[in-house]
Amino acid sequence: MTIVIKVGGARAVDPAGALSDVASLYEDGESVAVVHGGSTAVDDTLERLGMEPEYVETPSGVVGRFTDEDTMEVFEMVFGHLNTQLVAGLQSLDVDAVGLNGVDGKLLHGPRKSAVRVKEDGKKKIKRGDHSGTIKEVNTDLLESLLDGSYVPVASPPMAGADDGEITPVNTDADRSAAAIAGALDGTLVLLTDVEGVYEDPDDPSTLIESVETAEEWAELEAAAEGFMSRKIMAAEEALDNGAEEVVIADANAEDPILSALDGSGTHLYQEALEDTQ
Repeated sequence: MTIVIKVGGARAVDPAGALSDVASLYEDGESVAVVHGGSTAVDDTLERLGMEPEYVETPSGVVGRFTDEDTMEVFEMVFGHLNTQLVAGLQSLDVDAVGLNGVDGKLLHGPRKSAVRVKEDGKKKIKRGDHSGTIKEVNTDLLESLLDGSYVPVASPPMAGADDGEITPVNTDADRSAAAIAGALDGTLVLLTDVEGVYEDPDDPSTLIESVETAEEWAELEAAAEGFMSRKIMAAEEALDNGAEEVVIADANAEDPILSALDGSGTHLYQEALEDTQ
């Protein structure tokens, strides 16, 4: 079984503990893949360049980045830098890591969305010029070749977006990228973030939801998730629906964050719970 780890891109997330745990798992012979985000670093870079990050709300209420052509160039630059830094960090820990993005070998492939439906001032509109996509295929053969060769893939957006026969790099959500990879590999997904897991009361860490094993508990989980956490639940659902055995949402800044997550900390979501809702 492959353990797929998503290292979050929030400012409050320090990847050092996660990298150390990846090294421990690698040394023990475990099959490990890493996926990383970086939206916060993209926003910081845009601001330094005098550009304003743009976020839009879909008619269903989900808030996401609008990626125009200039933003896409910054996105590629920032994610390339972050990927190299993580690979170098793992290599320093004697992990044979290989960096790649979703365009490499069409690791993450699907249609480009050049126009998105948004809600502005209570009205539904079509906003054109977006560079984003929806993952429909994962190059599992590429991942398995690396894993079989005892390499640790370190993957990230952008994805390979198909647009009238052309392949172009486009933005896609890093959590959902990790979910697609975990599902394709029938693995366990560990989503590391800047909180301990999902809380029944988002403002009260003592209300941590430790396990979700039934349809009723899944409904309670969805009701509790707000903001960025709702996107992680969406990713978790996609991972479990596509073959992942388990998803853990856990604190990236905890001591031994991955090892402790695999040992029971955080919020654990199981395939059976999702199946019961369908």
